[in-house]
Amino acid sequence: MDGFPKIAPLDHSEYMRFALSLAQKSPPKPTNFRVGAVLVNESTNQILSTGFTLELPGNTHAEQCVLRKYSTAINVQEQDVGTVLPIQTVLYTTMEPCQKRSAGNIPCVERILGTLTGENRGIKTVYIGVKEPDTFVAANAGQSKLEEAGIVCIHVPGLEKEIMDSATAGHQTA
Repeated sequence: MDGFPKIAPLDHSEYMRFALSLAQKSPPKPTNFRVGAVLVNESTNQILSTGFTLELPGNTHAEQCVLRKYSTAINVQEQDVGTVLPIQTVLYTTMEPCQKRSAGNIPCVERILGTLTGENRGIKTVYIGVKEPDTFVAANAGQSKLEEAGIVCIHVPGLEKEIMDSATAGHQTA
């Protein structure tokens, strides 16, 4: 996959800034957050895939899009993507992955957990820009659920206001 910006290894702020630029491509709607996600092979500093809310057909979330696009690019079923992810794959997401979804969609936390395999593969670290507000799901426990499964969640500070402004574009204000 080409056409991605060059980002210095372990420059978490720049990866989050790139994820934010992806989130801003999502159409503003009152019924969802605009989120961006970047899948990275941390050992080679290679961007594997990107995604943003509603990028793909259906009510798709950023993490769902990033994993679906990667699985398509390497020609594996989405549920098998964890078996082929590089060992040091990390995920940058502007907002904490959801633990609950409506309309029968698999929550993003379950998608991330589904990448874990017995071969020491899967997403082991998730870099998060902001916690999910209680707007649609009260007390989202996505980060806690990931951490309980052994996935390290790291807050990347510095862009919280920009992320929330972008995420809530299209929402009604009182």
